[in-house]
Amino acid sequence: MKIVTYNINGIRSAIKKGLIDWIADHDYDVICIQETKAHSGSVPVLLLDSIGYHHYWHSAKRKGYSGVATFSKIKPSFVDYGMGLDKYDIEGRVLRTDFENLSIINCYVPNGNASLLRHDFKLDFLRELSLWVNSIRAEQSRVVVTGDFNIAHSILDVPVALAHTSPSGFRRDERDWLQQWIDHGLVDTFRNQNPDGRSFTWWPSSNPARTDRGAWRIDYQFVSPPLQSSIQNVSHLKQIFYSDHCPVLLEFDNK
Repeated sequence: MKIVTYNINGIRSAIKKGLIDWIADHDYDVICIQETKAHSGSVPVLLLDSIGYHHYWHSAKRKGYSGVATFSKIKPSFVDYGMGLDKYDIEGRVLRTDFENLSIINCYVPNGNASLLRHDFKLDFLRELSLWVNSIRAEQSRVVVTGDFNIAHSILDVPVALAHTSPSGFRRDERDWLQQWIDHGLVDTFRNQNPDGRSFTWWPSSNPARTDRGAWRIDYQFVSPPLQSSIQNVSHLKQIFYSDHCPVLLEFDNK
């Protein structure tokens, strides 16, 4: 099974650049998109229909902001839009799709850079996300949580110059939450396959060549322990340029 997660930073712009052709050429099983900045009614969704994808959208109430969408070759047996908490759900942050033996959670964690208020909002969101995902894991042991977490876990995941500083996305309280998340059984699939590797998923606009300069790893594919031994490959698709992020591909044996 092949699952892609991708912060698209505006899906309408990405479609104009050829996103649909890329999806059609690769035939991924599930594609989890973050930061759609659109409602399904403002996107040419017939293009997705034409290449064989079911599509589900959890958009922000505010136009042109946030939003997640999940595209799948197989129709889900259950879809849940948000965590049931209006404070976060109006921003279109999470989308759950269930299949026969698997739950996939598409997640876009808030960026806390704007202010202390937004940093606190982010921490509150993370606490609620943990509770919500744990409730899902209590009923379904095979879970994938994927998306843009806006947190770098370790000094391997940020520019060398930032390794001993605390910018938003690398603050101690954020990293402590992420470590706790991992300690409670969510496996960072990239780090599982690459224990010491430096590889990134976001680049500043001043680095169009996507070298390591200024780059961060903030996009993840987590799996619950029953899936860990099934992981076959995790790739950062750095040659895909529809956004300032790159897609992250997870391949595993879904049996």
